[in-house]
Amino acid sequence: MPETELPQPDNAATASAMGRALHALTALFPALGEGSHELSLTAERTDGTELSADLYVNVEPGSWRVDHSEEEYMRFFVLLTFALESSTVCDGILVAMTSDAGLRVCGWEVRDGWLHPMDTFELNQAAMALSADDAAPYVACHAPELPRPHGTAEERS
Repeated sequence: MPETELPQPDNAATASAMGRALHALTALFPALGEGSHELSLTAERTDGTELSADLYVNVEPGSWRVDHSEEEYMRFFVLLTFALESSTVCDGILVAMTSDAGLRVCGWEVRDGWLHPMDTFELNQAAMALSADDAAPYVACHAPELPRPHGTAEERS
């Protein structure tokens, strides 16, 4: 069976989505607060293929550090970019698990070219799918609202 060809976004749409992805990460890391965070991004392409990427981030006062290779970070960033661009991805979810005095979980869904906090039911569904059977219990928290960048194509139309 021949592989379905995905639509090809134009360069301007991809560049805009890359800018939003960068803005999202620079807003997300400090919003998560101090600690060790595991970010899990899952996306479903328009052809039904499911993709995922993980990123481990340590946030300290005034700085953050990604605990992955450049290649793994780029995989995460590219998947986030195409999830925000949305011509080749129809569904995307970002879940952050934070280890401190327990396990806290919050999440965002990709909608209209941006990350929007998930409701508790959707978050619990996503967190259960990501957790191992023997994982520690977690507390579902409301995800912080991430400020959307100004001047995006969606805002001008």
